[in-house]
Amino acid sequence: MNLTLKLMPFFLLFAMNAQAEELHVGFIDTQRILRESVPALNAGKRIEKEFASRKVEIEKMQKQSKDIQTALEKDGLKVEDHRIKERELSALNTNLQRVQREFREDLNLRTNEELATVMARADKAIRAIAESEKYDLILQESVYRNPKIDITDKILQYLATEKPEKAEK
Repeated sequence: MNLTLKLMPFFLLFAMNAQAEELHVGFIDTQRILRESVPALNAGKRIEKEFASRKVEIEKMQKQSKDIQTALEKDGLKVEDHRIKERELSALNTNLQRVQREFREDLNLRTNEELATVMARADKAIRAIAESEKYDLILQESVYRNPKIDITDKILQYLATEKPEKAEK
């Protein structure tokens, strides 16, 4: 009995090793999916198109600010005109900073919304592949992984051929 208790950890270790060999594990590179997948690329194009007019507006304001700054640096302006231009520049820069801040906040919000949608679709693809290929475990984060368990390419292919769901109204 005493010998059995002493050998029990070795039997458990042997049983766990035998079971671990049967474990079917995969790994997903989430950053690659967010960079390279068709849904992520399409989302980037949508966001770029959505924010293009605001970006042009900001660039126009920046040019206007530079033009005023250049006019202020020139000699020959009357003192009163110089003060008017300075106030105009100050107001424009204040407005420009506000518009840029709002732009960044809105862009970050939309980007996060789109990335969440991409990841939801990726999760669906991961589950479909895991079930069809009988994976026991699929990891998305790891310190080290053997390249032979990386199934990111399979997910990218699945997402490329998947029909997008219709937008809900």
